[in-house]
Formats: sequence, C-alpha cells, structure tokens
Amino acid sequence: MDKVEFFNQTDKKIEELDRVSEVLDYAIKKENLGNVNFNVIIVDNAYIHELNKNYRDIDRETDVITFALEDDDSVIVGDELRVLGDIYISIDKAILQAEEYGHSLERELCFLAVHGFYHLLGYDHMTKKEEEVMFKKQEEVLDACGIKR
Repeated sequence: MDKVEFFNQTDKKIEELDRVSEVLDYAIKKENLGNVNFNVIIVDNAYIHELNKNYRDIDRETDVITFALEDDDSVIVGDELRVLGDIYISIDKAILQAEEYGHSLERELCFLAVHGFYHLLGYDHMTKKEEEVMFKKQEEVLDACGIKR
C-alpha cells in the first residue's frame, strides 16, 4: 500500500495539497511502483534556505529539495516497502513562482511535488539528456491529471 504523508510546517492553510496528493498517486501508478512511502514537507523560505545551505552548500533558498534514501547504498530497504525519502517544498517560493509564471498555486505545487518525486526515484537534470527524460515524465503526469500552465 502506497503512503504519501504531508506535513505543513507553516502557518499557511494550503488547500491545494489534496490535489497534489492525487497527482502523486497517479505518478506512482504511472511508474508501476508498489508499496512506496515518502513524505512531502511544506516549509518556508528560511527553513529551505538552511537545508540548501547545510546539505548542498548553496547559500540561498530554493523551491524544492529532496532527500532520497535509495541514493545511499548503506540504506537497506526490504522487499515489502520502499521508503523513498522526503520532498521539501518552500510554499513562499511556490507562491512567488506561480505569480511569476502566471499559473495557479495548484499547478506550481503539483509541478514541484512531481519534480521531487522523480528525484526520489533517481532522475536528475544535470545534463540536457537527463533533463529531457525527467521533464518529459513530469509533463506526462501533469498533463494526464489536467494540470495546465
């Protein structure tokens, strides 16, 4: 049984998280994954700035940062359950980017969550080829769920 836990560590009420959950459920099914567990944690810019500084040595806020447990060979995941890790999303950055890109907060949060989900699965965008693969997967999920710009 798949389990995606949401934790809102801000004082903002975020009604869009139900839709984000639906989109992530679709992405899990699309990737033919079974019995996965991961967390989506909503934080503010100050919190994600500290994460980015402490874990990536980048001294600024970011929109999404992931901690994938399967990246580390020392983590043993049983056959019964895959614990993928954590996706941290800055609600402040998501609101700002939704305004900048001229689309809804729902669209931005869904995009960031799906982006983080694919990072948890080991996808990246460090090269043009990797970016094409990862972004194609993201757009397929968002399009199938009716999440448009």
